Amino acid sequence: QTSLSIWGWGSLGVVLFLVTFGPFAIFYFAFYILCFVGGGFVVTLLFGKSNSEKYLEQCEHSFLPCTSVGIPKCIEEMKREARPIKIDRRLTGANIIDEPLQQVIQFSLRDYVQYWYYTLSDDESFLLEIRQALQYALVQFSARSKETDWQPYFTTRLVDDFGTHLRVFRKAQQRIAEKGDQMKDQAEELVDTFFEVEVEMEKEVCRDLVCTSPKDEEGFLRDLCEVLLYILLPPGDFQNKIMRYFVREILSRGILLPLVNQLSDPDYINQYVIWMIRDSNCNYEAFMNIIKLSDNIGELEAVKDKASEELQYLRSLDTAGDDINTIKNQINSLLYVIKVCDSRIQRLQSGKEIDTVKLAANFGKLCTVPLDHILVDNVALQFFMDYMQQTGGQAHLFFWMTVEGYRVTAQQQLEVLQSRQKDGKHQTNQTKGLLRAAAFGVYEQYLSEKASPRVNIDDNLVAKLAETLNHEDPTPEIFDDIQRKVYEMMLRDERFYPSFKQNVLYVRMLAELDMLKDPSFRGSDDGEGESFNGSPTGSINLSLDDLSNVPSDETVQLHAYISDTGVCNDHGKTYALYAITVHRRNPNSEETWKTYRRYSDFHDFHMRITEQFENLANILKLPGKKTFNNMDREFLEKRKKDLNAYLQLLLNPEMMKASPALAHYVYDFLENKAYSKGKGDFARKMDTFVNPLRNSMRNVSNAVKSLPDSLAEGMTKMSDNMGKMSERLGQDIKQSFFKVPPLMQKTYSDPDHCRVAAPIDDNVDDNIPLRVMLLLMDEVFDLKERNQWLRRNIKNLLQQLIRATYGDTINRKIVDHVDWMTSPEQVADAVKRFRDAFWPNGILAETVPRRDKAIRMRTRVAGKTKLLEVMPDELKHIIGAETTRKGILRVFEMFQHAQLNKRMVYVFLERFLETLFPQNKFHELFNKLHSRSKQMQRYKQRLHSTQAPSLQK
Repeated sequence: QTSLSIWGWGSLGVVLFLVTFGPFAIFYFAFYILCFVGGGFVVTLLFGKSNSEKYLEQCEHSFLPCTSVGIPKCIEEMKREARPIKIDRRLTGANIIDEPLQQVIQFSLRDYVQYWYYTLSDDESFLLEIRQALQYALVQFSARSKETDWQPYFTTRLVDDFGTHLRVFRKAQQRIAEKGDQMKDQAEELVDTFFEVEVEMEKEVCRDLVCTSPKDEEGFLRDLCEVLLYILLPPGDFQNKIMRYFVREILSRGILLPLVNQLSDPDYINQYVIWMIRDSNCNYEAFMNIIKLSDNIGELEAVKDKASEELQYLRSLDTAGDDINTIKNQINSLLYVIKVCDSRIQRLQSGKEIDTVKLAANFGKLCTVPLDHILVDNVALQFFMDYMQQTGGQAHLFFWMTVEGYRVTAQQQLEVLQSRQKDGKHQTNQTKGLLRAAAFGVYEQYLSEKASPRVNIDDNLVAKLAETLNHEDPTPEIFDDIQRKVYEMMLRDERFYPSFKQNVLYVRMLAELDMLKDPSFRGSDDGEGESFNGSPTGSINLSLDDLSNVPSDETVQLHAYISDTGVCNDHGKTYALYAITVHRRNPNSEETWKTYRRYSDFHDFHMRITEQFENLANILKLPGKKTFNNMDREFLEKRKKDLNAYLQLLLNPEMMKASPALAHYVYDFLENKAYSKGKGDFARKMDTFVNPLRNSMRNVSNAVKSLPDSLAEGMTKMSDNMGKMSERLGQDIKQSFFKVPPLMQKTYSDPDHCRVAAPIDDNVDDNIPLRVMLLLMDEVFDLKERNQWLRRNIKNLLQQLIRATYGDTINRKIVDHVDWMTSPEQVADAVKRFRDAFWPNGILAETVPRRDKAIRMRTRVAGKTKLLEVMPDELKHIIGAETTRKGILRVFEMFQHAQLNKRMVYVFLERFLETLFPQNKFHELFNKLHSRSKQMQRYKQRLHSTQAPSLQK
């Protein structure tokens, strides 16, 4: 009831309100209430704001510290208008270089900075400061480049580093071959072995981390770029970390890293090789040789797939008439290629690789090379010479060749004599005396009772020859009868030529002559029709004096060291002089004195003892010559240290004990007297007599290149008639042929486990092109492991080629060529090529997609085929076809590993920076940057473990 009364009274009130005020009264009432509430809120807000401001003002003056003056100044500077930065567009002083360089800077900033910077700010000052810093660095770099002598870098360091890289690769291949089938991944194993050999050779550094780890490579480039910025930038700019980091990243990740990756990409190198020899057409024979020699299954499968594709295309053609025969021939050729690829793949997968030489030696039917062909072929002769030395018959071969040399030289002498007699000049007795002395030299060397080794021949013929020499004038044909008998003996005696044909050396000879499967010589064993008048291509041996009678006093102790060095000036000629302090101790006395020697004295002494004791050439290494800047104090100190090491090795008691006759030469060199350069009257007469032989080499094909020492016995001067022979030619001839038995064993020090920067040959180090060519041939074709007679012949051939092509001014021409390479025009051309490669048509080049594996493999095959095809036949005739193939394929294989290519690129870069900044100790810096190498750490552990027992002992 109560609730009903409440609702009733409420309803009555609402009805009365609506009747009294109308239906819109409720809206007016709500509006009045809302206005009341809003007005109250506004009044409260205004009142609170005014009171808060008063309160904050009181707090600011009462409690807070003073405002810093830096903030208003910073705001004021920001409000000011930015002052323009002036950019000097001159960089190198040569406008043809500056223009493309400015474009490279502009493109780099546009593509690596501006594209993201403008999303943050429109202020140009930061970009201008980066550009200014880059230009300043380039200006400093250009100034350093102009002050640098680039000749040693291009002619010595670059070649030495490449030769060292090739030597490390060759040693790594040898180790892999020794491991045999124990490898799982040959490529990975080769890379690991390569860096093992590198650390053994370099001793101080190994670049395995930089070349195999992308993260470490990026870190290395960042560190290197930061060092370069420290050197090139002013201190203020370098301390600006933000700008320095930007420039560092642009250089390392934007320029250097892509450049290194491209230069080390095997596919890029293969394409470049094909482009360089694009004018050479591949022939079918070279292509099939590559297929048969390939040990890469990927290459064979790629060639097979392409051949199958071409085969399907040819079979789909609808042809008739003459074209059908052509199509059939092409189909047969492709079927043969596929068959060879299948056979080779099966053999490689089964692991049954066949050694062609061993197979031919055991089961093959070998072709016959007549003896007269062997004696006139450089490649064949070296193998026959090795065999004759093994069997003790070298005296017969050397005698035959010496007589050939005597005949050619005697004919030349008589022709010169006749021409001079026509001119009214009479020197008959003198020339005949020379010929008689030469003939007696041959007789004494090989036929007399004192000869060792002696040619065993009919005593009646020897007596008849002796009678002729004593009573008649010698003629070019005086030795023909005995020479014919010696030839018959070598041809018929079972110890010589018949047994040689059954020896593995004969099979290797056939491989070098490329005759294992395609015989080109067809001759008989009976010697019918063999010629005795042809002279072989090669050098005639220079016999050594008998040193067995030289006394050796083991009680005498000799010690010597270089105590000081200086530079002397004699009549305008400057040279270095070394003071040697010598101590000689006898049982009853002791002596000390000083003697003074030039480097040329050391060189002459070294040549004399290595000629007399050939095995010393592999043990004693004289510091090499230097053509330029050889009077620098730093260089003289280094040479002094190297010469001291040479003296200590020479005076080693074991060395003197093994070679007793060596003591006589050492005492003579260290005596306190003027050193008598040259080889005395004996050798000077030999040099005078050898000069016409040099002329005969130019005019007569297959003429001999040298004569034995004994031929020069008793000769008088002939400078008016024949001119003087240069000392170098005499040294080359003196070393040309004869090999004495080793007098002492090789030391443990292996020259293959050292850098190639050591002099390759003392008497060629001052001839830049000869040095470069001989070094590369040594490493590419492994000539040091071959017959030294062959290597000397190659050296003589290269000398004649260089002199005939360039004359005596070759070094000057090389210096001029280096100047041309570093000229503004060439530098500008290189910058333009770099710009066009990275920004073709001014647009950043996109990353080239990696080509399909099959295409890359076929490119490898094409590159190898091109290289083998471009090799001249003359080179194969000199060092052998098999050696040429192996050498070329070794070089090509070296470039098929990206990690190894990176190593070579970084080595070139390091040497470049060491040459450009010689005062900044980049060598030590690189050693520190590579110090985290795992191979280096393992090497140090092995070295420590091997040294620890000896130290404890």
